[in-house]
Amino acid sequence: MAHTWTTDVLVAGAGPVGLTAAVELRRRGVSCRIVDRLPARLPFAKAVGIQPRTLEVWDRMGLVRAALDAAVPMRGQFIYLGGVEQIRIDFAMPPEVPYGFAALPQYETERILDEHLARFGTAVERGTELVSFDQDADGVTCRLKSPSGAEEEVRTRFLVGCDGAHSTVRKGLGLSYEGGAFPEEYMLADVRVDWDLPDGYGVRAMHLDGDGKVDDLLVCIPLPGRGRYRMSMMVPPELSAARPAEGASDGVTHGLQTDRAPGLADIQTVLDRLSPRPTTACDIRWASVFRISHRIVDRYGDGRVFVAGDAAHIHPPTGAQGMNTGVQDAYNLAWKLSLAVEGAAHPALLASYDAERRPVGEEVVGRTVRHAARGVESDPEDAATLMMREAQLLVAYRGSPVVDPPGEGPGPRPGDRAPDCRGLTGQIAAYPLRLYDLLRDRGHVLLLYGTEIGAETGTGTSTGSESGTGLDELARTARESSGGRVETCVILPADSRTDGPVGDAGVLPAYRDAAGEFARLYAADQPTAFVIRPDGYLGARLSPATPQALTAHLATVFAADGTA
Repeated sequence: MAHTWTTDVLVAGAGPVGLTAAVELRRRGVSCRIVDRLPARLPFAKAVGIQPRTLEVWDRMGLVRAALDAAVPMRGQFIYLGGVEQIRIDFAMPPEVPYGFAALPQYETERILDEHLARFGTAVERGTELVSFDQDADGVTCRLKSPSGAEEEVRTRFLVGCDGAHSTVRKGLGLSYEGGAFPEEYMLADVRVDWDLPDGYGVRAMHLDGDGKVDDLLVCIPLPGRGRYRMSMMVPPELSAARPAEGASDGVTHGLQTDRAPGLADIQTVLDRLSPRPTTACDIRWASVFRISHRIVDRYGDGRVFVAGDAAHIHPPTGAQGMNTGVQDAYNLAWKLSLAVEGAAHPALLASYDAERRPVGEEVVGRTVRHAARGVESDPEDAATLMMREAQLLVAYRGSPVVDPPGEGPGPRPGDRAPDCRGLTGQIAAYPLRLYDLLRDRGHVLLLYGTEIGAETGTGTSTGSESGTGLDELARTARESSGGRVETCVILPADSRTDGPVGDAGVLPAYRDAAGEFARLYAADQPTAFVIRPDGYLGARLSPATPQALTAHLATVFAADGTA
């Protein structure tokens, strides 16, 4: 064996999910190694749809600008049946949602994450494969095989498996992976066409058989570059599998099958049948045949070992939910792991990863299977709600063991995504800020709305030019209960006479809700404290806000004294 290296976390798999985990861990100061058995990034535009929620995540991670520069907007979709346009869907978001839908080839997503990871002095160890592992009460012993074939034993505190549908980590944990496979095979291709459809719109063109079932299908998603699309379509008989799919030895038939690839003529044949406009395909960059399965694990981890992304759930690509769900898996897990590595996590915090993310995975698998079989239009939800769900903006963790009970009332409740809002003003910046500007590059944030915080229990003062000790006491409670890991920020009502930093010492940063948008979106009609987690979800909503209630909430997240 080679020399034993020690790291806090080993991430297996350097796709978008594994890279997200590694970036977040390194951004939070956790030592991390990330390995991938492939010698280089694959040049395939596999997962291309980027949801608004993923862009919010990338915003907080500090890499959204690079993604926006490389992506193209997804403005909507045309649906055709038998060559006749049935409906045009516009992907409209409410004005307070900061990002729309986008399309970005997976290789570009990986490049952006890879380059961001390099800023923290970490690079993917390519051509390095996780062979096996064993865990004990103190850590995980992992065996790696290098590109030369040499084996290395690594001792790590935690192992995260982001190693895909045929995950070594999942198999090593003995997790079940229940589900099934679709009988149909599909072709994927990255090509250019010369039709006159508006930019930024996808295409779904179908033909029905005599029983009303889809027997021919063409789906086109725009890519960067004039006239470029990633197209998927049913496989013709001559390309149909005469042998098991790659990886089928483990019973999972899912993903690209690199031993078979359609040619440009195969793509053109389908376009001739189903394209909404006469068009000619050219400039094929890559093509492949792929199979679809739907499966999910019985649990997202065991002890010090966890799975995320395709290692935990696979499903149809309908609605571009897969990669985006995996990115949120990794984002949810990483901040919890960072606290655990520091010794600052409540003993049950890591268990909340499964409690929060597995129900999301189950819902996504069920919804995408349903939509693949009957179409998105078969969903009973109204159009606006369906669009928000497809954007992954309705994912919530109500009932999680590390968020407060949701209670009753309007506005976001504990476990809900903390919405963005506009129109916050400060004393120095000459332009209005978004709430997400205040949250970027921070961990837990205690948002205190109003200057009368604590007045109901006698720990605050009345509204005036000076804030009361209620604000200071809550800020001090947050700091002491978390070992200094919770920052405090004050949002002043639009009509408040207080201006600038608040607190008895005038050191708590404060911003005026000049447009009243925070009060409206958060339904804050009285002094209220909001605890916003590192992943942008509400952990607590306290009104009246007391040190006792805040301490009780933070005790579910942090170790008793905030340290090891």
